[in-house]
This record gives sequence, structure tokens and C-alpha cells, in this order.
Amino acid sequence: MSVYFDALSLVMQPQVLLVIFLAAAFGMFVGAIPGLTATMATALLVPLTFFMDPLPAIAAIVTATGMAIFAGDIAGGLLRMPGTPASAAYVEDAYRMTRSGRGAEALGACLFFSVLGGIAGTIVLSLAAPQLAEIALKFSSFEYFWLVLLGLSCAVFVSPGPPVLGLVSLFIGLAAALVGQNNPAGEARMTFGSIELLAGIQLVPAMIGLFALSEVLRYYVRPGGVSRTPPVRGSILRVQLGNLRRYPAQALRGSMLGTAIGALPGAGADIAAWISYAVSKKFSKTPEKFGTGHVEGLVEAGSSNNGAISGAWIPALVFGIPGDSITAIVIGVLYVKGLNPGPTIFLTNPQMIYAVFIVFLIANLMMLPLGWLAIRTAGTLLAVPQRILMPIILVFCITGAFAINNSVAGILIMLAFGVIGFVLEENNIPLAPAILGLVLGPMLEENFVTSMIKADGNLLSFFERPIAAGLGIAAIAVWTVPLILRLLRGARNRNEAT
Repeated sequence: MSVYFDALSLVMQPQVLLVIFLAAAFGMFVGAIPGLTATMATALLVPLTFFMDPLPAIAAIVTATGMAIFAGDIAGGLLRMPGTPASAAYVEDAYRMTRSGRGAEALGACLFFSVLGGIAGTIVLSLAAPQLAEIALKFSSFEYFWLVLLGLSCAVFVSPGPPVLGLVSLFIGLAAALVGQNNPAGEARMTFGSIELLAGIQLVPAMIGLFALSEVLRYYVRPGGVSRTPPVRGSILRVQLGNLRRYPAQALRGSMLGTAIGALPGAGADIAAWISYAVSKKFSKTPEKFGTGHVEGLVEAGSSNNGAISGAWIPALVFGIPGDSITAIVIGVLYVKGLNPGPTIFLTNPQMIYAVFIVFLIANLMMLPLGWLAIRTAGTLLAVPQRILMPIILVFCITGAFAINNSVAGILIMLAFGVIGFVLEENNIPLAPAILGLVLGPMLEENFVTSMIKADGNLLSFFERPIAAGLGIAAIAVWTVPLILRLLRGARNRNEAT
């Protein structure tokens, strides 16, 4: 117990609290700008951490990360420009709720349940980090292959409308993921002689093009067909307490699933949010409402989103293995500060580790007032007339696409995917599965090829490890059980007809 008091005394220093506040404001600002990601916010902070003591340095990164992940939901809900691939999982619901005058409820749900998920993940992080890390280390390329396939199967569940249209969108995303040099041989593939495409299709410009630029194009093609988005008004906290009473199981399930998936090295918040949204729709009593402006998916996926951030720190602290791109940066900072991550850090410097856990809690609690202020401030954008707002959105699109790599190629990718997104939506094909394919496609190929090399081409090796076998059976069941049930239903109907 004395370790906790020592950790609390380290955190409650004026300079540490000031750093937490400033990092929170910085993360909220960067995350709310479309195209500027949480990873970018973290990278921008690293040079400043060289002049800080260890705890303020880690506190700055922890706080900025959580704020930036949530702030990506603000642009998604207001402008249909998801700040992160995780936000793209539920951007349709958030944006449609805003268009129908329920922006406060949509963004409030993203904020409130992000905080709950972050707190739940922090509790799990502080109580069960070594145990979860041991499970995470048992995941090899075989387990990741099946996990990614389960994630891709979410395309059927996250899509409003017929599943076949979701599969069409998914295959478009998977085709785009083939571009570049992601294959084992390092050969240029589907680049059409373009040097810029050797690095592959950049995710953020593609995401901005699909969701935001397609909306701008629709306005200019049919100015009268795009209705004005109502401003964000109404209570945030009171409505979310009602949502918590209505969906307690979803909030808990999202938090736990997000923390568990986040603890897997390389998985991160992206897969966690997509899988949680799909699970929410699968077990919902009203699955037909998902994608049309329904808050249930926001509750579960929002909780999962921030729960995964805490989970990603589990392998980073316990074994020095990065859970995502952000914790990879953090591990470097830890080494610079003389805090070598690994099992011994809990013995040699326990008060510092528990101080980090306390910073997680403070950062999540601070997210409530700062997030509320950010929502209110950003909501004033919607009071701007459409003829002025659309050029502003276009400027954001171009800036965000260019800022990823300071390259014109990002703008060209955004333009191409803007046209693709416009054509898809004109034909009632959902956009979210395309982003899912673009995110998970490279992971699927990498883990499949690695596993085949390990197994010397033996496909049965994908079922030889216990966890891989369980995930494989689950993935196959997700694909085959609905088909079998449909065949049985058709046979029963034919028998009744005869």
C-alpha cells in the first residue's frame, strides 16, 4: 500500500499536473484536426520530453494520446472525417445522429464511454498486466492470421443493408491494400510505374477521401440534396447516464474486449473498435438500426477504443514489446529516461509504474471537461452556412492528406478515393468495410505468408496451436453457420410449401 502513496505523491506535484493539463489540451487540439493522428501528436511531443523528468515525460505522452484518440471522433461526428481508423468504425452512426439534430448525444457518447473504457482499461492494466502479457506473448503469426480474418468478417456485420454490398466494399479495400511493396519479395505491385505508390496507399488520405471529400462532391453535384446539419445543442452528461443505464452490458463488454485486444502486440485500438462494433450489432436487439444513426454501437466501440489504449501498455511495460505505434515511441522514451521496460521494472521502480497508472486515471477524468469544451467549440462550425462550410471542409481535407507525409501524393490519393466514395454511395455500397480492408489487408498478408514459411506450406499448422485452433474454428463458424442456417431455413420453407 505504501507504493501507491509514494506513486500518488509523485503525481501530485504542481509541475506534473501542469504537464498533464497542457498535454491534454495539445492532444485534444491535434486530434480534432482531420488528418493529424494520435501517433503524430505523440511524435511531436517526444523532443520536448528530453528536457523533462521521467514521470512528466511519460505523463505528457499518456495524456496526449488518450485525448487525441477521442478528439478524432469530433471531426467524424461533425464533418464525417474520422480522425483515426478506429473512429471510422462508427463514423456513420455519429454523423447521421448529428445530421438528425442529435449531435450532442452522439459526441457525448463518444466522450463519456471513451472515459469509461479508459478507466476500465487502466484498472485492468494495474491489476492484471503480467497475466495478460503472458497470454499476449503466446500469439504468433498463426493466431494473428485468424484474428485478422475475424476482424475482416466484421465487414458483414458493420454494413447496413445487404451483406453482399459490404463484401463488395471490403474487396475494394483489400485490392487497394495490395498496392505497394508489402509482399514478401518486395516487388512493386499494382503501382503502374508510380514511385509515390511504392509505399502503398496511405490510410489517412484514403479515409479522408472516402468519407469527407465524397460528402463535399455530393454537395456540389446536388446542392439542394444535402440538408443543413443542425448545430450541437442539448445536455451531454444527463443523456449519457441514460445510455449507461440502457446499455451497461455493451459498455462493459466493449471495455474488456478493447483492453484484451489492445494487449496483443500490433493489434491496437483499430481492430478493437471494429470488432466491438460488429459484436455490438451481432448481439443487439435492433441490428437494423446500426449505420443509420444508432447510439448503441457508439457505446460499445467507444468504450473499446480507449480501453485498447490502456491495454497496449501491458506488453510495453511488462516485456518491452510495443502494443501499437504509440507505445513503440513510448518504449524509446522509457529507455532514454533510464526506465528499461520489462518484468524487473515492477521490482526496481514500482512507484514509477503505479504513478503512470494514476496518470492514466487523471487523464481520463480530465477528458470529460476538456472534451465537453471541445465539442461545444467545434459544434459552432455547424452554424456556418453550407456554401462556406464545404470549402472549409475541403481545405481541411487537403491539409490533412498533405500533412501525413508532406507529399502531394497524399492529396492525389484523397482525390481518387473521394471519387470512389462518391460512386460507392451513389450505388448504396457502404464505405466502412473498404477502410477495414485497407487497414487489415497488409496484416492479413504478412501473417499468412509468415505462417506458411514457418509451416513449410502445411495448412494444418494453422490449427496445431490451441489458441490458433480456437480462433480458426470461431472464424470458420462465423462464415459457415449463417449459410447453413439459411440453407436449413430454405429447405424447411420448401417442405412446408409442398
